[in-house]
Amino acid sequence: MRKIVLAAAVAGAALSLAACSGNADNAASATSDSAMADANANADAAASAASEASTDAAAAASEATSAADATSATDATSTTTSAD
Repeated sequence: MRKIVLAAAVAGAALSLAACSGNADNAASATSDSAMADANANADAAASAASEASTDAAAAASEATSAADATSATDATSTTTSAD
């Protein structure tokens, strides 16, 4: 009789633990999905920032080239005028 009661108690405990771990699996899956979504959002933000930085650098380089060309033109005019 004791063995039957003990076996029933062990079986009940095993089923209780199995039921509880099912919720843990669902929570782990939800956490994993959330972490993946966060990682994707961060990767998108980083790509956008890199693209914007590239665009800003290209604009700055273009402005610097224009400024250098203007300075060269001014220097050439000054030199020509001085030689006369």
